[in-house]
Amino acid sequence: MENIKKQNEKCSFHIREWIKREKKETEILLMCIPATTVSLFVVSVICMNLLANKTLVQTKYIALDGGILISWLSFMCMDIITKYFGPKASNKIALLASAINVLTCSIFYIASIIPSNANDYSALDDILGGTWFILLGSTIAFLISAVINNFLNWTIGKAFSKNPDSKIAFAVQSYISTFIGQFLDNLIFSLIVFVGFAPIFWDGFHWTVWQCTACALTGAVAELIMEVLFSPFGYKIIMKWKRHNVGSEYLEYINGGKR
Repeated sequence: MENIKKQNEKCSFHIREWIKREKKETEILLMCIPATTVSLFVVSVICMNLLANKTLVQTKYIALDGGILISWLSFMCMDIITKYFGPKASNKIALLASAINVLTCSIFYIASIIPSNANDYSALDDILGGTWFILLGSTIAFLISAVINNFLNWTIGKAFSKNPDSKIAFAVQSYISTFIGQFLDNLIFSLIVFVGFAPIFWDGFHWTVWQCTACALTGAVAELIMEVLFSPFGYKIIMKWKRHNVGSEYLEYINGGKR
């Protein structure tokens, strides 16, 4: 019993120490990472969730929701953060963005159900109120795809150890990780929302598994094109950060300043 007690105390001590380290590391990261990048990331995640309430196209073979119009920005921000600060930092910012998205949607929902004596009810209330299973599906799909995207981006980057800061290295990392990450994000979201919940809560409205797969693939291609168009700006941002030694405190804290 004494040994078990000591082991439990030792385990508790390590957990407390780990929490302290992670808390400090996160605080340093949030102070170091440029606010514009984080802001664009968070806003894109919120908009992606709101736009997912609208189906843009639905045919027998394909269906697309409005989220594809902005989701490319979320992944480009993750690629920039992963390239410069590492996948762990990008995962933390993705988690922060998801938490803010949930909070924002909760506020929107409360605003949509507050009674009003004005005759101003409109479809906007439905959009702001959102749908709980869309928020659930969006959050789950985004977090899973974010972790996979960031891991792939960082892993592929290791193949360019001789010239990690080249344009080709950034392009290959971003394009491959974005395409796979976006495909999984679209597929997981569509399956959860339009196959799992929509038939039950939306009066039978649903997408087929084939439509979900086609949506995921088409969306990934469309979002990859946007990534290709805007990735030069992402590369310039990273090079500017390096020139100005942005985030040096965080980099030194996690690995002695090695990038």
